[in-house]
Amino acid sequence: MIRNWQVVGLPIMISVALVAWPLPVRAWPTTGAISLAAGVAALSMMGLAAVLSARLGVVESLFGGLDRVYQAHKWLGIWALGLGSFHLVFHAGVQGVDNTAILPLPRDLTHFVRQVCFVGLMFIVLLALNRNIPYRVWRWWHKLSGPLFMVVVLHWLSIKSPIALGSPSGLWLALTASAGVLAATYKLLLYRFVTGQAEYRVVAVTPGKAAIHLELEPVGRPLSFEPGQFGFLRMKADGLREPHPFTIASGNGPNGRVDFVIRALGDFTGRLVADIRVGMVADILAPHGRFVRDAQAGHEVWIGGGVGISPFIAWLKDDRVGHFDRVTLFYFYTPGREFPEVAVLQAMAEERGAAFVAVPDGPVSDRFRQRFDAIARNVGVAAVKVAFCGPPGLLHVIRAQMREQGLPASSLRYEYFNFR
Repeated sequence: MIRNWQVVGLPIMISVALVAWPLPVRAWPTTGAISLAAGVAALSMMGLAAVLSARLGVVESLFGGLDRVYQAHKWLGIWALGLGSFHLVFHAGVQGVDNTAILPLPRDLTHFVRQVCFVGLMFIVLLALNRNIPYRVWRWWHKLSGPLFMVVVLHWLSIKSPIALGSPSGLWLALTASAGVLAATYKLLLYRFVTGQAEYRVVAVTPGKAAIHLELEPVGRPLSFEPGQFGFLRMKADGLREPHPFTIASGNGPNGRVDFVIRALGDFTGRLVADIRVGMVADILAPHGRFVRDAQAGHEVWIGGGVGISPFIAWLKDDRVGHFDRVTLFYFYTPGREFPEVAVLQAMAEERGAAFVAVPDGPVSDRFRQRFDAIARNVGVAAVKVAFCGPPGLLHVIRAQMREQGLPASSLRYEYFNFR
């Protein structure tokens, strides 16, 4: 699988190498050459980020899941914004080298495009760093990243620089920019028409403590998915039309019914939990994610934190795999906020023959530590496979506990808890 450091580091190294190649060695340490390389790297990374945002199936497979694609997209954006800011602050140019524009524009228009790039980049930085912006506002503003990228491409074509279109760095920019423009166009205009989606109707809403268990049945042809994958739920009701990702908490049954466990964690999910009613209709865009069960392990340890329990509920409902006698399910929850209730989950696990351990006392729980250690000792570290879905802080604890018991990092599979 492609890692975040690879998707960030590779375009930077390629850009620096291709820019430095035709320049005299004496020019390499100058701010002009560094600014030029930073601009090339920033533009190429923005193009790659646009490709990742298109939710292409082949890209998701290369990264091992859409959650990891989103993480890589975020880091590409952060580095592109940082490098682009450096490029726009410091003049990019090298003395003694011809500087020409690929697409000459009037001087005032070229200057205006450059300023729009700078203001746009700063706006995107503020948008990304401000976590208090409601998602419905953030989502629509974030859509401007595609048009802004096209303005950045125009800046590259219109500004005078030593990079000719037929040079190695020019061809690199042409490749990444073209891919980014095509991906941005696809995502903005075509994605909704070609992605896998189906219409569902809400047939049951089970309320909990600031949470709901939502059951939907297909209006027509149902989606095909693997238990543990997720879909983007888009309700066809005013105020609830924003597509949000939720793990599908149901097995792939013959009736095509789909379940979601949703907690009010933000402005949108709060409205959804409060306002959704039986009879409402929704589109589900799915399936996404590669968090599927590995039943070949000698012993499976499933660890769910909060609503991160959803994929494990789906696994318990899946009739096709079996081997639940080799499963131990740990459920981390906050007393008074658990949903589904502990007794319900315990009954589901016991019905399947899986061991169930409720953990109400948080990541420092002695109950979890002792039971986890006992599994590693009795089964053997080579046979234990760990699957985790929950908050990032709990993931750090799980990794530390695995290291303490000598379990290799390759024994852990997890899904990122938050996309934004």
